[in-house]
Amino acid sequence: MRDRAGKPRMRLLQIVEMNLGFFGIQFSFGLQQANMGPIYRYLGADEASLPLLWLAGPVTGLLVQPIVGALSDRTVSRWGRRTPYFLIGAVLCSLGLLLMPYSPTLWFAASLLWILDAANNITMEPYRAYVSDRLNEEQRSLGFLTQSAFTGLAQTLSYLAPSLLVWWGFSADLVDANGIPDITRIAFLIGAVISISTILWSVLRVPELPLAPEEIARMQEDRLSPGTAWRDFVAAVREMPAPMRQLALSMLLQWFAMFAYWQFISFALARALFDTADPASSGFRQAVLLTGQAGAFYNAIACLSAFAMVPLSRRIGPQYIHAGAVALSGAAMLAIPGADSHGQLFLLMIGIGIGWASMMGNPYVMLANSIPPERTGVYMGIFNMFIVIPMLLETLIVPVIYRPLLGGDPRNILTMAGVMMIAAGAATLIVRGRAVRA
Repeated sequence: MRDRAGKPRMRLLQIVEMNLGFFGIQFSFGLQQANMGPIYRYLGADEASLPLLWLAGPVTGLLVQPIVGALSDRTVSRWGRRTPYFLIGAVLCSLGLLLMPYSPTLWFAASLLWILDAANNITMEPYRAYVSDRLNEEQRSLGFLTQSAFTGLAQTLSYLAPSLLVWWGFSADLVDANGIPDITRIAFLIGAVISISTILWSVLRVPELPLAPEEIARMQEDRLSPGTAWRDFVAAVREMPAPMRQLALSMLLQWFAMFAYWQFISFALARALFDTADPASSGFRQAVLLTGQAGAFYNAIACLSAFAMVPLSRRIGPQYIHAGAVALSGAAMLAIPGADSHGQLFLLMIGIGIGWASMMGNPYVMLANSIPPERTGVYMGIFNMFIVIPMLLETLIVPVIYRPLLGGDPRNILTMAGVMMIAAGAATLIVRGRAVRA
């Protein structure tokens, strides 16, 4: 069966296989989220300066994703329209993961993060565009929420990897001369293998649909170049669909909050549950392991709740589901600094997981059906700017306010993030237009 655009209906197994590469991308992101803050502290970074050391993610996302998205819209190659970008990004990402835990100095780790984030960003938006290209309109919500589920599964395993190694007999206190634990190095090695292998599986098992001759002719009339990519980008911004503009405030608030949460959750738990701020202490390493376990749990919740959101989004509308989900996540963030046991912490992770599942799926459902198919890549790249600009603002603002306004206490970062997530839920309710039903 084909839709009006001639795209065949895909079996569930095919949709799962085409999104397997997203599992590899998100495993890499999960390793970064759980481990980069502690790695920086092991190498001597000051807590207040940590956001600046995470600058690679938002800057490379801001520069790379819109350009690569626009270029992939115009790419004609024997391997397809999006596939070359998947493969280049996967190779660079695997190399970055292999080298990161061997960083001898702070500047070396920060430089590698720039390469690693650039590689992930080369892959990310062409991958989202590939899903939109490959699926008919009826199946897109399933496709994007499957990506959300794989995000949850991948990050569950990546967050949990160091703890699994400890449970299998490795010591959490075995460290190299720079203070980086052996279990961190092994987890990054596993991530390097997963990154390249899952991308290869997806592109070989579910290749891109061939472009129609008339579409190739249209693309070749206006040759691929940085100039045409920039012109496409400017035109797309000028003609941005209303649902995309309406999502801007919600995206600003929720991604500022989530980025701050990832950076400071280990340090907040070290103070709240282990009464330490010393990165060389056993208590701090236990807090890092607990962060991984809690992160794995909320990502498992995200994996399960993403599929539950598919029928709810169709019936109620993705903007209402998203508003409730991110507000619930905000309430959980507000409560984490007061948690006095592991049990309370894991209960709160349910709210974080539901919000995270929605963040990785429902905004794309709201967006996908409102953008023209021939501009999917560039609009997915622009939409990523709604993620990376808040992250960029966070990296610049938090170091300035961390001590004078937040008392130098990472628990206050979580309080700030919780308020912003609740506000993001309220801001989602202004989204209207064709895309509000999945």
